[in-house]
Amino acid sequence: MKPSSIPTDSPYLKLPPLIGIATFDEAKKPGLSVETCVKRLKRFHYSFWRIHQICIAHIAEEPVYELKMAFSYHAHLAAEMDTLFRARVGEMREPPLGLEKSQHPALDVFFDEILTTPSTKERLAGLYRKALPALREGLQRYIAETHPLADNPSRRICRQALMDVEDMCAWGAQAVAAFGGDAGLEESFNWLSLLDVCLASAGGLDDAGKMSQNTEAPIRHYSSTAFVFDGTPRRDERFPDPYNLGVNAEAFLYEEEMPPNAKVLMMFYKRIREIDVPEMVSSILHETKGKPWSYYRDMTRQLWDEARHAMMGEVGFVSEGIDWPRLVMVNSTWSRALNTQLTPKERHAVLYFIEQGLMPKTGKRHEWVVSKEAGNPLATTFQDFDWADEVLHARIGRDWYVADMKDAKEAIDYGDTCWAKVLVGWSDSKKQGLTEHRNWWPELYRTWCAQRGITPDSRAEAFAETYESKRPDLKTLPVSV
Repeated sequence: MKPSSIPTDSPYLKLPPLIGIATFDEAKKPGLSVETCVKRLKRFHYSFWRIHQICIAHIAEEPVYELKMAFSYHAHLAAEMDTLFRARVGEMREPPLGLEKSQHPALDVFFDEILTTPSTKERLAGLYRKALPALREGLQRYIAETHPLADNPSRRICRQALMDVEDMCAWGAQAVAAFGGDAGLEESFNWLSLLDVCLASAGGLDDAGKMSQNTEAPIRHYSSTAFVFDGTPRRDERFPDPYNLGVNAEAFLYEEEMPPNAKVLMMFYKRIREIDVPEMVSSILHETKGKPWSYYRDMTRQLWDEARHAMMGEVGFVSEGIDWPRLVMVNSTWSRALNTQLTPKERHAVLYFIEQGLMPKTGKRHEWVVSKEAGNPLATTFQDFDWADEVLHARIGRDWYVADMKDAKEAIDYGDTCWAKVLVGWSDSKKQGLTEHRNWWPELYRTWCAQRGITPDSRAEAFAETYESKRPDLKTLPVSV
């Protein structure tokens, strides 16, 4: 057989060379060394890790609903990307140990400053005008400079990360503009310049830029005082009655005689009320130290799922033409009580106990069945995925809560005991003038019926059961607590 005369750098049968990863011209050029790659990958890991911390630390105290949701999502994205970079570092002759160690003193100051700023406006500017754009630049540079074939595993995860970072930057630019852009930041220009100095001192977030001649860490401003976490949930003006416990949604849903379409309306309330779960889980994450990274990743995924559920409720009301800030009193009593009265472990115990109650047929499956019976395709979709999410959350609970207990029974009993310790302050909040526990449901239901030209169901319209004597799992409480 004659030797082939086809040039080795020409496509065979016009197939893309090197499976499309690179051209031969690109692949013939040397790329970054493993040592250089590891240094940069560690910087990416560190950046995502710190961005995750910053988002988690401010979910509860941030009053603006959209920012709570954004911090929940971006914490999840940062955790997912950080997980990939941690694993990749461990594949490159580097044991994945000590990854939480400082990558550069100036980077410590950079992220500490964003964490500790007392202003939402500055925090947004620090995250979305400085940190994430610098991370985007570093990822782009890595993709361009590393060898596309030899370092394909790193390049692939950098491309994944870049996609999420670009989405975060795009949202952040709109958020910064919504808060007035540079207007009102005049007094913060020196602080923003400090962030620039930090990046220059560190050679950029990726250790690939030109470092400044000053080798000392920049002088701290806000972070000269240690960050103090505040887990007390705050809400914006669309939540005018956050102590209101006047409508027991679960009692309505489990009442067989209530019409399915009215139950769907009540389920949208239950969904949007789940805003309190990210507020509570973020406190667990911030205050629980020393766990394996997979713990923080899993719990952040659950936090994001619960934020998604809240937005499902919001979308549900919008789809029904309901002005929910006026007609629905979304309370924050659960997250406030758990964050201020229980330890992180006790909070997790309550969360797991509640989730176990959602697994039987009267739980998430029931809500999905009700949505189908009501003939509401959107609610059916939402409850289908909500049910799937809760199965995942039950697994997370088994892995990170039950595993520390003697057995599942002890875990459930402890959760019940911890929940019983929580004082929601029904009478106190009323005496203090914080709420009247007004029954807002009849007006919501009548408005919904009027918009559709249908006669309200008398049983649904007359519903008036509260949380004064029953928990959401319908367990009886002592009177007036």
